[in-house]
Amino acid sequence: MTSFWLFLSDVFTWSFGFFEAAGNVVNWVLFLIASALFTYWCYILVTTLGGNKDKEYFSPTEGNHPYYDPKIYEKESK
Repeated sequence: MTSFWLFLSDVFTWSFGFFEAAGNVVNWVLFLIASALFTYWCYILVTTLGGNKDKEYFSPTEGNHPYYDPKIYEKESK
């Protein structure tokens, strides 16, 4: 019976090592994806708005979705 518990202990030890390795792989993959997205975001900011280009930038949605629309929040007077 002792050999069974020793075997079970070895299985648990192996499974914990496996999950630790799998977690490390997932963490590195997520880190690389996040780094790539951050680098792309910085590139877009610099190329689109860098060098005072933001003064010439035209937003296609500016003014179309106001924060406060007086037509919606108008009080009805009786």
